[in-house]
Amino acid sequence: MSASGQPTSLSAKRVFVAGHRGLVGSAIVRHLEAETGNEILVAPKASLDLRNQAAVNEWIQAQRPDEIYLVAGTVGGIWANQTRPAEFLYDNLMIHSNVIDAAYRSDVGKVLYLGSSCIYPRHASQPISEDALLQGPLEKTNEGYAIAKIAGIKMCEFYREQYDCNFISAMPTNLYGPNDNFDLESSHVLPALMRKFHEAKVNGTTDVEVWGTGSSLREFLHVDDLADACLFLMENYNEESHINIGTGVDLSIRSLAEAIRDVVHPGGRLVFDHTKPDGTPRKVLDTTKLEDLGWKPKINLLDGIEQTYQWFLDHLADGSLRGL
Repeated sequence: MSASGQPTSLSAKRVFVAGHRGLVGSAIVRHLEAETGNEILVAPKASLDLRNQAAVNEWIQAQRPDEIYLVAGTVGGIWANQTRPAEFLYDNLMIHSNVIDAAYRSDVGKVLYLGSSCIYPRHASQPISEDALLQGPLEKTNEGYAIAKIAGIKMCEFYREQYDCNFISAMPTNLYGPNDNFDLESSHVLPALMRKFHEAKVNGTTDVEVWGTGSSLREFLHVDDLADACLFLMENYNEESHINIGTGVDLSIRSLAEAIRDVVHPGGRLVFDHTKPDGTPRKVLDTTKLEDLGWKPKINLLDGIEQTYQWFLDHLADGSLRGL
């Protein structure tokens, strides 16, 4: 289907989810499985290294998917981004470049590339609209990752322009939910705090460390809402410009920590480590463009935290949590 074509239908399609074992990919697989007629294609990292151009070309040529959800990548929180910038830049540049180019060469009908809200300038006007891209310096703590994501956006735009490919890109806000990563050295803030409060409760301790001052403002989206938005965009969006996915509502890291404490360990006490970075002062997305298409999130933050903690407990019991 060309970039100027009509909205596609997900029914009776061969759909490749690149990154199916991650937080986002596993949610997209769950939602695709709920649809009728989908043939879902996956490729575990052990059998297909997406950083290997020849291997990716060969696999996609052989499988001939109709659509691709490109949600694979090397991800992590502030500490991981700060200490592994070369890895974050290289891995993500290679993965995104290889899959997008292979999709073009194999005439894949449509690709949805998922970026990150870290693509926007550190001091972008709030809420952040799509046209803020490349309008100022990036946040230094995740610059390598952001540059790779920006390159992916531009690849989708340029492959549309030069080859008439129906490649679209979407930028989600901070995510959380089932199958998140709970490794304290590489996880994002919400799962890290959830694990810290849980371990404090189990160990009978009160104090829980929170990085920074707690003043930074962030927006959080449940991964099942994101997956729902991705399927919606695959059916209803065919434009060159990337599109934001979020709630449009933010809160301070202090308020987030307090909400997690109240669910996990009501007796806990927040202790802020001011020697650790806060990151971007505020980051909330302008979701007007997506709302005008007819999509809105359904899961509020408190319900999402409660659901995620129950999932955490269930999978802690069977030993299947990532990062533990």
